[in-house]
Amino acid sequence: SLTRAEIRAMLHLPDTDLKQTQFYKEVFAEGRLEGRQEGEQQGEIRLLLRLIAHRFGPPEPGVPEHIARLSAAQRGALSEALLDFDTAADLSTWLREHQPPTD
Repeated sequence: SLTRAEIRAMLHLPDTDLKQTQFYKEVFAEGRLEGRQEGEQQGEIRLLLRLIAHRFGPPEPGVPEHIARLSAAQRGALSEALLDFDTAADLSTWLREHQPPTD
């Protein structure tokens, strides 16, 4: 919750631009990577839900939340399994058998 000026004073930095420090560059790169990963995850979830809606109609209540909690590997497995589903019941069965990881 410190401001740039407070951090600069705490680290005894002159009027150095904090953006030029290695620390800032590393933190910025980490944030960028996390943002990219979150964006990819959200894109996967949206695509799965669109495919489900296109094939079977709107998903049952709770399905979007269930899919959002799946791991990346589980979402990948679902995307492949979805190709073999004939009915929405197949999706329900798959989701019951593949519970999201608990935190």
